[in-house]
Parts: sequence; structure tokens; C-alpha cells
Amino acid sequence: QVQLVESGGGLVQPGGSLRLSCAASGSIFRANTMGWYRRAPGKERELVAAITTRGSTYADSVKGRFTISSDNAKNTVYLEMNSLKPEDTAVYYCYANINWSDYWGQGTQVTVSS
Repeated sequence: QVQLVESGGGLVQPGGSLRLSCAASGSIFRANTMGWYRRAPGKERELVAAITTRGSTYADSVKGRFTISSDNAKNTVYLEMNSLKPEDTAVYYCYANINWSDYWGQGTQVTVSS
């Protein structure tokens, strides 16, 4: 079984920065994709960013502000979020396709407010 543990959410002022981390543990043979989704109040869950061995992809709304990276030795994915806006407020969920199965983290709240 694989578990994803997230950290790094919180309250930040507009224009500020946060870094999210997600560590995968358990019986990991192959991590194909790791990434982040978010769900804002009253909205559908949306992909924020994802990373594979072939590269990374971002939602248009975060391009140029967010950066996803990974440490394969630690099975950890990071999301560096800069120039945060109130509309970035959401619960952020770590996602991973590991051993050809999908896993989700418990979610971490990010609130951007003055």
C-alpha cells in the first residue's frame, strides 16, 4: 500500500509564497506521475500541475507563478507557489500514479487573504 503525506499549506497574504510538499511511502516500484490538484469552494477539482519523467504541465491560471519539482530518491513532489492570489485559495491535494494505481493525499488548505 502507498500513502501520500502532504505538508506546507497555510494562510498567506496576496503576493506571498508557499511551498507544498508531498511524500510517498510504502511499496513503491514505479512512480509514473505525481502532481497537485485543488478544489476551491463551490468549484470542481482542477489539475494545478503534474510532473512525469517526460516533463511537467501546468494549469493556465498558474503558469509563470507555480513550479512543480520532484526528488525521485525521496519519492517527494513539491509545489512552489509564488505571487499568490485570492483565487488560489483552495484545498490542495497531492496525486500520484504509483505502481499503475492512483493515490490521493488528505488535502492541505491554502488560503490567500489580507
